[in-house]
Formats: sequence, C-alpha cells, structure tokens
Amino acid sequence: MTLKEKIQEDFKKILKEKKEIEISTLRMLNAAILNREKEKRYKLSKEKPDLKEKDLEKESQLIDEETIEVIFSEVKKRKEAIVEFEKGKRLQPPLHPTRKKHISDLVEKEKKEMEILKKYLPELLSEEEIKKLAKEVIEKFGAKDFGRVMGQLMPKVKGKAEGGTVSKVVKELLGS
Repeated sequence: MTLKEKIQEDFKKILKEKKEIEISTLRMLNAAILNREKEKRYKLSKEKPDLKEKDLEKESQLIDEETIEVIFSEVKKRKEAIVEFEKGKRLQPPLHPTRKKHISDLVEKEKKEMEILKKYLPELLSEEEIKKLAKEVIEKFGAKDFGRVMGQLMPKVKGKAEGGTVSKVVKELLGS
C-alpha cells in the first residue's frame, strides 16, 4: 500500500467517525496531493506528447517520496501560519476579524493539523545524525561554502529531515 492509499484509507475511516479536524486536514492533504499529480501530469504531457491518457495518468501518480514532499510542504504551511497568528496577537484585537475566533484558537487548530500530518511522515533524523552526515559531506568534498554542502547533503536527507534543521546544522558546522 502506498502512502497516498494509506491517507485515502484513513480519510474514509475518519469520515465515518465524523472527526471534523481530521476530516478537514486530510481533505486538504488529498487536495494538495491531487494538485501535485496534476502538475506532474501537465509536465509529462509536454515532455511526452505521444503518451496515451491512461499511461499519462499512471505515470503522474505520486511515489511515496513525492507524497512525503507534499506533506512536508503542508506541515511547513502550518508552522508559518502559527508564527503569523502569534505575531498577529500583538497587533490585532483578540478576535480574528473575519473568523470571529480567538487567535489562540487558530494557533491550536494549526498545531492539531500539523500533528495529524506528521503521522504520515517517516521518522525524522535527529540533529546529531544530520551533523554526522554533514561532516561526512564536508570531509568528502572539502566543501567550505554553504551552498555546496547543502547541495550535496539535501539529496541524502530528503524526506528524512526538514530543510530548516539541515540548514541550521550546516551553518553551525561551517561557522566553527
């Protein structure tokens, strides 16, 4: 079973259980996956115009790594929203002007959504593991500039670590 199929299966289960936050989160995730598949299908149709519709649809299905990228993207959106809502607390009245909800309620909702999404991500590498891999890259390639190290390291940790964490570790290593 692919990750996409697991998400769809869980969505069907959650629909029966009528869990609102999970339903909306997985509905949003399914839409994001579908959009990514449409983008992929469009690119494939331009690259291989002779492909039949059935083959095009089959080739545009996301593999697990691509689905993980979509989930990472959705988690990142939630993190950014939380930061913005918390910034807004200082600038706006306690009620959100359009949703009539307290900003803290919105932050909690985003955090819950993020936790639901993280269930579908593989276990992330620890900072120590990332540091070890980064040191190996620096030693192997003798890279001293940030861009080069990141360029070599990111493919190795793709789907296993967040870019911000990797960036922070590399900056610490290169700074010392």
